[in-house]
Amino acid sequence: MALAAGTALAGMAATGAVQGWTDVLDTPALKSPLAQRGLLTGLARAGDRIVAVGQRGHVLWTDNAGQEWRQAEVPVSSDLVAVHFPSTSQGWAVGHDGVILHTADAGKTWQRQRDGRPDNADVPLLDVWFRDEHSGYAVGAFGTLLETRDGGATWQSAQASADNPKKMHLYAVRAVGDDVWIAGEQGLLLKLDRASGRFVAVPLPYQGTLFGVTGTAQAVVVHGLRGNVLRSTDGGASWQAVPTNVQVGITASATDANGRILLASQAGHLFVSSDHGAVFAPIPLERPFPAAAVLGAASGRVLVAGPRGVLAQPLP
Repeated sequence: MALAAGTALAGMAATGAVQGWTDVLDTPALKSPLAQRGLLTGLARAGDRIVAVGQRGHVLWTDNAGQEWRQAEVPVSSDLVAVHFPSTSQGWAVGHDGVILHTADAGKTWQRQRDGRPDNADVPLLDVWFRDEHSGYAVGAFGTLLETRDGGATWQSAQASADNPKKMHLYAVRAVGDDVWIAGEQGLLLKLDRASGRFVAVPLPYQGTLFGVTGTAQAVVVHGLRGNVLRSTDGGASWQAVPTNVQVGITASATDANGRILLASQAGHLFVSSDHGAVFAPIPLERPFPAAAVLGAASGRVLVAGPRGVLAQPLP
């Protein structure tokens, strides 16, 4: 449907039928009471606040674990994909058109730090992670790897410092314990070597696309297509497959305040592990809720973001 709409728009532009078109990078996100029911693809915690990002530049925040949502002020209408807060107030969101946004007030208002014009690449950015309020990474399509050491005032390409010669798409960047990992397509998994500053490729017994990486101080877990989940307890030196008994993509992951690991699928499955990823148990749901992001919330609940907004689900 999106491709058909894009083709139609291109045809109208070619015939001069489009009048008054404005770039999404120049169009603030529209305030709408329906935003919380639309496609939301990223979730993050900012202290006790939870922030969600999604299509058309929508950013929403809640101070009561998803019972009520408020919409933030955002200067672009580009689709947003991921969000991360290294502290209570400072956060970053990334998305299409090479957009990187920053907030200093826990997600209420956002400012643009970077986009794809005119000399930056406008490829989609798919994830963002900050070690603290100064140092962070953003990853995306075609091997895009950006780094900042000044809180996003400037961003530099770090692709030359990653073992990704084929420029595979990079879907996730996360810290697990003391290590920083990047997961991508065709079984690409990178681990930051602090001595050299390089992201070094880690061999895996699986060559399919990886959508995410999570874990605890005891184990790192990666997940991807066709229900594949792998676990390592020795920093990536060896890996073991963890059964999920599903054949769909595991698209989202997180850990909750109790150290449990959460996984969610594109078809609406939800799993939880209380033993550092050794075993994942399915969580019964009243109805499937396809997941783009998952987050442990207060009071033993988990939030799942996807095409229909955010679902709050009790954990057993």
